[in-house]
Amino acid sequence: MTELFLIAHIAGRGVAIDTAQVDSVVDIGEVVAVPRASTFVRGLAALRSRVVTVIDTGTALGLSPTPDTVRRAVITVVDGHHYAILVDSVEDVAPFVRLPLSSGLALQGGWGRAGTGIVERDGDPLLILDLVAVIPATPLAA
Repeated sequence: MTELFLIAHIAGRGVAIDTAQVDSVVDIGEVVAVPRASTFVRGLAALRSRVVTVIDTGTALGLSPTPDTVRRAVITVVDGHHYAILVDSVEDVAPFVRLPLSSGLALQGGWGRAGTGIVERDGDPLLILDLVAVIPATPLAA
């Protein structure tokens, strides 16, 4: 059975995000730092009359911090809270068949926590990324 996925790039890697987790894709404006917030929280930003928590996806996945110049974000809602997950870029939404992760596949760092399967695009595998698991402090990701 095919499902719709948003194809995006995070830390230079192509990923597939289930569109059921995507509220919108936006360009974030000014981000205000939050004192004493976790390192993966870039800060807060105003978006359509609401405040969203901006997640430094690189840091959240245990990689290098996302460059400050990155402004594209996938908005997701977790437990009624809006989060802006920073991405390098987005490509398109397309239908794919969700495939399980191979038992012999070892994903490094946060990729292992957030990866839930793969899709194949033109013969190349793309990791399916669970946005809830990208936000380490959420109860569902624990």
